Order: sequence, then C-alpha cells, then structure tokens
Amino acid sequence: MSKDKLKYTQEHEWISIDDKIATIGITEHAAEELGEVVFVELPEKNVEFSQNDEAGTIESVKTVSSLYSPLSGKIIEVNDELENEPSTINDAPFGNGWIFKLEISDTSELEDLLSLDDYEDFVASL
Repeated sequence: MSKDKLKYTQEHEWISIDDKIATIGITEHAAEELGEVVFVELPEKNVEFSQNDEAGTIESVKTVSSLYSPLSGKIIEVNDELENEPSTINDAPFGNGWIFKLEISDTSELEDLLSLDDYEDFVASL
C-alpha cells in the first residue's frame, strides 16, 4: 500500500479509499506512541457512525486510546485477527494491522482528510 495514496487524520488514522469503501487503520506514528498494543475493541458490523464518532479503543501497555471513525458510514468489516493478535497493529500498521472497513455515506467528508504531506507536517509540529 502506497502511503502517498492514503488519506490521514489528526487522530493519526490512515484511510484507504476504494470506490465508496474506506479501510481504516492507525499510522506508524500512532503505533510507536502507543507502544505494544495488547487489546483492540473493534466496532460492530452494520453499525453506522458519523464522522469523528468514537468507534472503538486501542489498549497498549502504556495507555488506552479512542479510535474514531474518520468518515460517516456503516461498518462492513472488522479485522477479527486483531482479537487474537493485537500486536499486528505494531508489526504492520499499514498492512495486516488495518482495523475496520466502512461503507462511506458522505463522500464530501473526504475533503476533511489530510494528504501524506499535510499529515507529516502536522506530526512534525507536535
């Protein structure tokens, strides 16, 4: 997955868009900040979220962080593998560490997301 083709949020999530399906995960920066991920509370399938609603949590040895839905839509798939292997998020945040897939209900919200350059600038400003 080419990182420059993804979109990003200031909550350190990446979004891959394929037609009206968004695959969502957290960035390497977020995974490093969290430390070793030990538990992921995944959203339920077929539940609808509005943009920026809390969709789950990620628990690490350091902290618990909320996971937000970067777009409005319905959850169509979750990465069940994370229930048994939550550390996959640390090992492959942009690969097998994806968290959920969402059917986008409002494509205009894509304008709110960051490009790779904008996200890198944001992280550098922290």
